[in-house]
Amino acid sequence: MAQRILTKYPRSIYKGTKEIKQHFKHLLVIDLECTCKKFEKIQPQEIIELPCAAVSTTSWEIENMFHEYIKPRFNPKLTVFCTELTGIMQDLVDNQPHFSEVFEKFCKWLKENNYSTDENDSAFVTCGDWDLKYMLPSQCKLENMSLPPQFSKWINLKTSFCDATEFYPRNLVDMLSHFDLPLHGRLHSGINDVENMVKIIQNLHSKYNFEFKINSMQGDILRKFIKSG
Repeated sequence: MAQRILTKYPRSIYKGTKEIKQHFKHLLVIDLECTCKKFEKIQPQEIIELPCAAVSTTSWEIENMFHEYIKPRFNPKLTVFCTELTGIMQDLVDNQPHFSEVFEKFCKWLKENNYSTDENDSAFVTCGDWDLKYMLPSQCKLENMSLPPQFSKWINLKTSFCDATEFYPRNLVDMLSHFDLPLHGRLHSGINDVENMVKIIQNLHSKYNFEFKINSMQGDILRKFIKSG
Protein backbone atom coordinates (compact mmCIF):
# COMPACT_ATOMS: atom_id res chain seq x y z
CA MET A 1 0.00 0.00 0.00
CA ALA A 2 1.32 3.42 -0.93
CA GLN A 3 2.45 5.58 1.92
CA ARG A 4 0.05 8.32 2.97
CA ILE A 5 0.63 11.60 4.70
CA LEU A 6 -0.87 11.93 8.17
CA THR A 7 -2.74 15.20 8.45
CA LYS A 8 -3.83 17.32 11.38
CA TYR A 9 -7.48 17.21 10.38
CA PRO A 10 -9.71 15.26 12.80
CA ARG A 11 -12.17 12.66 11.59
CA SER A 12 -15.52 14.26 10.83
CA ILE A 13 -17.52 11.02 11.00
CA TYR A 14 -16.83 7.81 12.89
CA LYS A 15 -17.77 4.29 11.92
CA GLY A 16 -20.57 2.86 13.97
CA THR A 17 -22.62 6.03 14.46
CA LYS A 18 -26.22 6.33 13.31
CA GLU A 19 -26.42 6.80 9.55
CA ILE A 20 -26.46 10.48 8.78
CA LYS A 21 -28.70 12.27 6.32
CA GLN A 22 -26.85 13.35 3.20
CA HIS A 23 -27.11 16.94 2.06
CA PHE A 24 -27.24 16.02 -1.64
CA LYS A 25 -29.63 13.68 -3.45
CA HIS A 26 -27.05 12.81 -6.07
CA LEU A 27 -23.28 12.89 -6.37
CA LEU A 28 -22.16 13.66 -9.94
CA VAL A 29 -18.82 11.89 -10.28
CA ILE A 30 -16.79 13.40 -13.11
CA ASP A 31 -13.32 12.83 -14.56
CA LEU A 32 -11.99 14.69 -17.62
CA GLU A 33 -9.33 13.29 -19.95
CA CYS A 34 -7.37 15.63 -22.17
CA THR A 35 -4.81 15.85 -24.94
CA CYS A 36 -1.23 15.59 -23.75
CA LYS A 37 2.41 15.15 -24.72
CA LYS A 38 5.22 13.35 -22.94
CA PHE A 39 7.58 15.60 -20.94
CA GLU A 40 5.88 18.83 -22.11
CA LYS A 41 2.50 20.54 -21.98
CA ILE A 42 0.53 20.58 -25.19
CA GLN A 43 -0.81 23.98 -26.24
CA PRO A 44 -3.70 24.31 -26.01
CA GLN A 45 -4.73 21.34 -23.92
CA GLU A 46 -8.23 20.11 -24.82
CA ILE A 47 -10.81 17.80 -23.25
CA ILE A 48 -11.30 14.56 -25.19
CA GLU A 49 -13.44 12.50 -22.79
CA LEU A 50 -16.28 13.59 -20.53
CA PRO A 51 -17.84 10.90 -18.30
CA CYS A 52 -20.18 11.62 -15.40
CA ALA A 53 -21.94 9.08 -13.14
CA ALA A 54 -24.97 10.16 -11.12
CA VAL A 55 -24.83 8.30 -7.80
CA SER A 56 -27.94 8.22 -5.61
CA THR A 57 -27.26 8.95 -1.94
CA THR A 58 -30.21 6.74 -1.09
CA SER A 59 -29.19 3.53 -2.86
CA TRP A 60 -25.52 4.48 -3.34
CA GLU A 61 -25.67 3.02 -6.83
CA ILE A 62 -25.13 4.62 -10.23
CA GLU A 63 -28.55 5.69 -11.46
CA ASN A 64 -27.50 7.42 -14.65
CA MET A 65 -24.42 7.92 -16.78
CA PHE A 66 -23.24 10.49 -19.31
CA HIS A 67 -20.23 9.56 -21.41
CA GLU A 68 -18.93 11.19 -24.59
CA TYR A 69 -15.64 11.38 -26.45
CA ILE A 70 -14.70 14.72 -27.98
CA LYS A 71 -12.76 15.67 -31.08
CA PRO A 72 -10.05 18.23 -30.22
CA ARG A 73 -10.30 21.35 -32.36
CA PHE A 74 -6.76 22.73 -32.26
CA ASN A 75 -4.71 19.53 -32.08
CA PRO A 76 -6.98 16.91 -33.68
CA LYS A 77 -4.21 14.31 -33.96
CA LEU A 78 -3.66 12.54 -30.63
CA THR A 79 -0.07 11.90 -29.59
CA VAL A 80 1.15 8.35 -29.10
CA PHE A 81 1.72 9.20 -25.43
CA CYS A 82 -1.89 10.40 -25.05
CA THR A 83 -3.26 7.14 -26.46
CA GLU A 84 -0.91 5.06 -24.31
CA LEU A 85 -1.89 7.00 -21.18
CA THR A 86 -5.65 7.22 -21.64
CA GLY A 87 -6.38 4.27 -23.92
CA ILE A 88 -8.26 6.66 -26.23
CA MET A 89 -7.59 5.69 -29.82
CA GLN A 90 -7.63 8.19 -32.68
CA ASP A 91 -10.77 6.67 -34.21
CA LEU A 92 -12.66 7.21 -30.94
CA VAL A 93 -12.45 10.99 -31.38
CA ASP A 94 -12.23 11.45 -35.16
CA ASN A 95 -15.98 11.30 -35.78
CA GLN A 96 -17.05 12.97 -32.56
CA PRO A 97 -18.30 16.55 -32.17
CA HIS A 98 -16.14 19.30 -30.71
CA PHE A 99 -16.32 20.33 -27.06
CA SER A 100 -18.95 23.06 -27.42
CA GLU A 101 -21.52 20.62 -28.78
CA VAL A 102 -20.75 17.88 -26.24
CA PHE A 103 -20.78 20.30 -23.31
CA GLU A 104 -24.14 21.68 -24.41
CA LYS A 105 -25.44 18.11 -24.53
CA PHE A 106 -24.02 17.46 -21.06
CA CYS A 107 -25.66 20.55 -19.57
CA LYS A 108 -28.95 19.50 -21.16
CA TRP A 109 -28.55 16.03 -19.61
CA LEU A 110 -28.02 17.63 -16.19
CA LYS A 111 -31.13 19.78 -16.58
CA GLU A 112 -33.38 17.03 -17.93
CA ASN A 113 -32.49 14.75 -15.01
CA ASN A 114 -32.93 17.50 -12.39
CA TYR A 115 -29.30 17.39 -11.32
CA SER A 116 -29.39 21.00 -10.24
CA THR A 117 -26.33 21.86 -8.19
CA ASP A 118 -27.64 25.42 -7.75
CA GLU A 119 -30.52 24.04 -5.66
CA ASN A 120 -28.20 21.70 -3.72
CA ASP A 121 -29.93 18.64 -5.19
CA SER A 122 -26.59 17.42 -6.53
CA ALA A 123 -22.87 18.04 -6.20
CA PHE A 124 -20.00 17.32 -8.55
CA VAL A 125 -17.26 15.02 -7.25
CA THR A 126 -13.73 15.06 -8.66
CA CYS A 127 -10.45 13.34 -7.79
CA GLY A 128 -8.50 16.51 -6.99
CA ASP A 129 -9.26 20.05 -8.11
CA TRP A 130 -7.75 20.05 -11.59
CA ASP A 131 -10.87 19.04 -13.56
CA LEU A 132 -13.22 21.83 -12.48
CA LYS A 133 -10.85 24.44 -11.11
CA TYR A 134 -8.50 24.56 -14.10
CA MET A 135 -9.31 22.36 -17.08
CA LEU A 136 -13.02 23.01 -17.61
CA PRO A 137 -12.71 26.82 -17.21
CA SER A 138 -9.71 26.77 -19.57
CA GLN A 139 -11.64 24.77 -22.18
CA CYS A 140 -14.65 27.08 -21.97
CA LYS A 141 -12.40 30.12 -22.38
CA LEU A 142 -10.77 28.48 -25.39
CA GLU A 143 -14.19 28.00 -26.97
CA ASN A 144 -15.39 31.50 -26.03
CA MET A 145 -18.08 29.97 -23.84
CA SER A 146 -19.32 31.05 -20.43
CA LEU A 147 -18.79 28.57 -17.61
CA PRO A 148 -22.17 27.85 -15.96
CA PRO A 149 -22.25 28.80 -12.24
CA GLN A 150 -23.08 25.23 -11.19
CA PHE A 151 -19.48 24.21 -11.99
CA SER A 152 -18.01 26.73 -9.54
CA LYS A 153 -18.02 24.43 -6.49
CA TRP A 154 -17.51 20.71 -5.98
CA ILE A 155 -16.41 17.89 -3.68
CA ASN A 156 -12.73 17.00 -3.89
CA LEU A 157 -12.75 13.25 -3.17
CA LYS A 158 -9.16 13.33 -1.90
CA THR A 159 -10.12 15.88 0.75
CA SER A 160 -13.21 13.89 1.71
CA PHE A 161 -11.10 10.75 1.99
CA CYS A 162 -8.68 12.61 4.27
CA ASP A 163 -11.50 13.91 6.47
CA ALA A 164 -12.76 10.35 6.94
CA THR A 165 -9.48 8.45 7.33
CA GLU A 166 -7.04 11.13 8.59
CA PHE A 167 -4.69 10.36 5.70
CA TYR A 168 -4.32 12.42 2.55
CA PRO A 169 -4.14 10.14 -0.53
CA ARG A 170 -1.69 10.81 -3.33
CA ASN A 171 -3.93 9.40 -6.04
CA LEU A 172 -6.85 7.16 -6.95
CA VAL A 173 -4.88 3.94 -6.46
CA ASP A 174 -3.95 5.06 -2.95
CA MET A 175 -7.63 5.35 -2.02
CA LEU A 176 -8.51 2.00 -3.59
CA SER A 177 -5.64 0.36 -1.69
CA HIS A 178 -6.97 1.68 1.61
CA PHE A 179 -10.17 -0.29 1.05
CA ASP A 180 -8.40 -3.30 -0.51
CA LEU A 181 -10.27 -2.66 -3.74
CA PRO A 182 -8.92 -3.78 -7.12
CA LEU A 183 -8.43 -1.25 -9.87
CA HIS A 184 -11.23 -1.57 -12.39
CA GLY A 185 -10.12 -1.06 -15.99
CA ARG A 186 -7.15 1.24 -16.54
CA LEU A 187 -5.97 4.46 -14.95
CA HIS A 188 -6.57 7.65 -16.94
CA SER A 189 -9.51 6.16 -18.78
CA GLY A 190 -12.14 8.70 -17.79
CA ILE A 191 -14.98 6.22 -17.57
CA ASN A 192 -12.89 3.70 -15.60
CA ASP A 193 -11.65 6.41 -13.23
CA VAL A 194 -15.25 7.46 -12.57
CA GLU A 195 -16.26 3.87 -11.82
CA ASN A 196 -13.35 3.51 -9.40
CA MET A 197 -14.25 6.79 -7.71
CA VAL A 198 -17.79 5.51 -7.22
CA LYS A 199 -16.42 2.44 -5.39
CA ILE A 200 -14.45 4.73 -3.07
CA ILE A 201 -17.54 6.85 -2.41
CA GLN A 202 -19.55 3.74 -1.59
CA ASN A 203 -16.90 2.59 0.87
CA LEU A 204 -16.61 5.99 2.54
CA HIS A 205 -20.34 5.79 3.13
CA SER A 206 -20.50 2.16 4.31
CA LYS A 207 -17.34 2.10 6.42
CA TYR A 208 -17.17 5.68 7.74
CA ASN A 209 -20.78 6.88 7.55
CA PHE A 210 -19.32 9.90 5.80
CA GLU A 211 -21.29 13.03 4.97
CA PHE A 212 -20.28 14.45 1.60
CA LYS A 213 -19.94 18.22 1.62
CA ILE A 214 -18.64 20.87 -0.76
CA ASN A 215 -14.95 21.41 0.00
CA SER A 216 -13.59 23.16 -3.12
CA MET A 217 -14.62 26.26 -5.05
CA GLN A 218 -13.41 28.62 -7.74
CA GLY A 219 -11.25 31.39 -6.29
CA ASP A 220 -13.78 34.22 -6.59
CA ILE A 221 -16.57 32.07 -5.12
CA LEU A 222 -14.28 31.02 -2.26
CA ARG A 223 -13.41 34.65 -1.45
CA LYS A 224 -17.11 35.55 -1.29
CA PHE A 225 -17.77 32.51 0.91
CA ILE A 226 -15.00 33.47 3.35
CA LYS A 227 -16.12 37.10 3.44
CA SER A 228 -19.74 36.14 4.14
CA GLY A 229 -18.61 33.82 6.94
